[in-house]
Amino acid sequence: MQTGRMRTELVSEPGDPGRPNEDFASVALPASGQGGALVVLDGVTPPPDGGGCLHSVPWFTARLGGALTELTVSLPDVPPAGLLSRGIARTADSHAATCDLSHPRTPQATVVLARWSPGSVDCLVLSDSVLLVESPDGTVTAVRDDRLDRLPRSALSSHTVVDTTLRNKEGGFFTAAADPSVSSRAVTVSLPRGRVRALTALTDGATRWVDRFGEGDWADCVAVIREEGARGLVRRVRALERDRPLGGKTHDDATVVHVELPPA
Repeated sequence: MQTGRMRTELVSEPGDPGRPNEDFASVALPASGQGGALVVLDGVTPPPDGGGCLHSVPWFTARLGGALTELTVSLPDVPPAGLLSRGIARTADSHAATCDLSHPRTPQATVVLARWSPGSVDCLVLSDSVLLVESPDGTVTAVRDDRLDRLPRSALSSHTVVDTTLRNKEGGFFTAAADPSVSSRAVTVSLPRGRVRALTALTDGATRWVDRFGEGDWADCVAVIREEGARGLVRRVRALERDRPLGGKTHDDATVVHVELPPA
């Protein structure tokens, strides 16, 4: 999609065609024509015995993603952490009467949120999705929440261990579930608008090209998207997954949102 001198591209592909895509992605451009926002969520797949909730992960990501999209555009003076807190609270209220929101596997998701205006670009990342910020000179910086990466693999040996000792706990990692206070754990960055040429949000199904297969760095990743489109990056990931299978999920839901901003 193009508007003025801005170009946006969004691709979201399920890892398994037989299962619903648990990711969410949106790009919003306010009617005022000033600025815009993107939201990307990666829903956490529940264990086979469920998570105490009547609703699916896609239901949750649609609710939270929709709330964040609306709030990010309609409340330009609220910082990203405040928007995430309000979005989580709104979503929790919508099913608190029917579901056990205290369950460690109540529906939850990673979050990437970015909002740009004529003066600034505000960014938020919670858990292991990634936001790439490209400067006018082509430098690409990854905004990441690396808590999960810093945990030893032995600590992630089973769902039970993760859920009882690490998930949404101090010393572990955090996701957007039912507790609005988790917003204070998100990584946030605010930059002058003139220092940002493009934004790229990726769920971990798409970041595999860099962080699992080592096919290039983050700048190379943005170059692939610019040259081949967001779908081109996902195609490359799928080919690598077929040729060099990883442990765990062979294929994961993969979402890419790329926004090239007009000159400030």
